[in-house]
Amino acid sequence: MAKREDLELWSQDECHFQRHGTRCRVWVPPENKDPVVLHAPTRQSAACFGAVSLRSGKFVHAFSPVFNAVTFEGFLKTLLRRRSRGRKMVLVLDNARYHHAKLLKPLLEDRKDQLELLFLPPYSPQLAPIERVWKLTRRVATHNLYFGSLDELLSAVETCFARWRKPNRVLQRLCGIT
Repeated sequence: MAKREDLELWSQDECHFQRHGTRCRVWVPPENKDPVVLHAPTRQSAACFGAVSLRSGKFVHAFSPVFNAVTFEGFLKTLLRRRSRGRKMVLVLDNARYHHAKLLKPLLEDRKDQLELLFLPPYSPQLAPIERVWKLTRRVATHNLYFGSLDELLSAVETCFARWRKPNRVLQRLCGIT
């Protein structure tokens, strides 16, 4: 099957990064019988929209106070600015309620030659390559770390994302691009 040079396939999703981080298995020396793991007693989190190009590995993200139709529309406009010239962006995404909002109809109609939304079947996150990006981000930026503030968490996640600002082989391999 030939590649369509006029299309660019993107995987999009949302993610929350928790301030209390993620705890994973860790090796503890035998002489340290009772290790102490600091844990932030809070449910503070950072909400993030993200999308990865399945052609180039280009990654686009935006933090948001909430996920709703208004903030999703803003993220779509951000994505459209990063679209490759001459290519229609096909965005593969889940069925979150705000992805189907009536508020989006004018933007989607106005930009139908530039953007198309392609919805995954319900309850199928395994089909979304962006899920692998979130998993890697957590492993690199939040696993077994203590964050004293939400700003520290955001800084750690942004540092991870900074490595992926340009199209890159890490995300290409992660998303199954050869």
